Amino acid sequence: MASTASQIVAVTALNLSNLRQRVGSSIVALIGITGVVTVLIGVLSIAEGFRAVLDQSGAADVAIVLRGGATDEMGSGLTLEQTRLIADAPGVKRDANGAIASPELYVVVDVPLRTTGTAANVPLRGVSPNAGKLRDQFRIVEGRNFTPGKFEVIVGRGAVKQFKGLTVGSRLRWGTTEWVVTGLFADRGSVAESEMWTDATVLQGAYHRGSSYQSMRVRLDSADTMRSFKDALTADPRLNVKVFSEKQYYEEQSRTLTTLVRTLGTAIAVLMGLGAMFAALNTMYSAVSARTREIATLRALGFGAVPVVISVLAEALLLGLVGGVAGMLISYFAFNGMQASTMNFATFSQITFAFTVTPALLIQALIYALLLGLLGGLLPSLRAAKLPITTGLREL
Repeated sequence: MASTASQIVAVTALNLSNLRQRVGSSIVALIGITGVVTVLIGVLSIAEGFRAVLDQSGAADVAIVLRGGATDEMGSGLTLEQTRLIADAPGVKRDANGAIASPELYVVVDVPLRTTGTAANVPLRGVSPNAGKLRDQFRIVEGRNFTPGKFEVIVGRGAVKQFKGLTVGSRLRWGTTEWVVTGLFADRGSVAESEMWTDATVLQGAYHRGSSYQSMRVRLDSADTMRSFKDALTADPRLNVKVFSEKQYYEEQSRTLTTLVRTLGTAIAVLMGLGAMFAALNTMYSAVSARTREIATLRALGFGAVPVVISVLAEALLLGLVGGVAGMLISYFAFNGMQASTMNFATFSQITFAFTVTPALLIQALIYALLLGLLGGLLPSLRAAKLPITTGLREL
């Protein structure tokens, strides 16, 4: 009798050659697995895109200073005197104009979404002339920068794509003040591209904030000076502040949303996966039922139970592989790079991002598809192996 390996090859080849006789049920299983993979990748690519935006926003040699106890800019507050003390701290990089630092103010304004026309919370950030020096890839791509002292704003490239009325020359009214859009800016796809910027002093007056700020950004001599800079500020009795590296700050902001999206995405994929697995089960049970006499004949000729089990599992894995690859291709071309916006729960404002389908995400989805196929074929394969030979030979 042939070896177990040769039996496995022979039985598996025979099983796969008969696939066209079960094309209807096989297509149902394929559609189910493809749908699961497409949805899984689509949902998780939201988390990847959001995380990528915030990862691109962080620099190790830029510090963000907030009020002690605050975890984000919305809950922070700094006085003018405190911002001056921070700018004079050791480790702050300087150029011909002094410390490379920007005391900043952060408010949220209503701007309609392009897709629905409904109002969305968009960040309006008041900055100093040094703001561009603190973002390495910042550049004006259309129009010009705002003029200090005037009610002018520049808009991030991501915000322009998602919200209405933010093109150069547009006039916007928030409260009793009319603002003019003078330029568009880019910053390598970072979170800044979701914002609008204006002169901090003008924003203070428009929103009755006096001389207060909410955060202070400073560029350090190097990332290695972060510890000494932080120690100097926390040891100063005139200050009660919390210091982050920009990279750390955005990593903490991204954690909540990415965890939420991943949890929901996994839950949706599991529920849909159950349906796809039942479709695969039905397909494989139909395959085993149609081949009852064939399997019994092979067993009577001396073929073992193991080759029969593996042949059924091979067909199920093939369905998982084809469905998985189809879902990967559909999701990659449908979602990768698609622009969207979502709520940043740390600041209760919109952040723009692009769906990001990574190689790791594709591999994860393919493994899930193969697992669905394997689970769908397991019980039918065991049933085929345990089928009594005499019973199978009596089947019509």
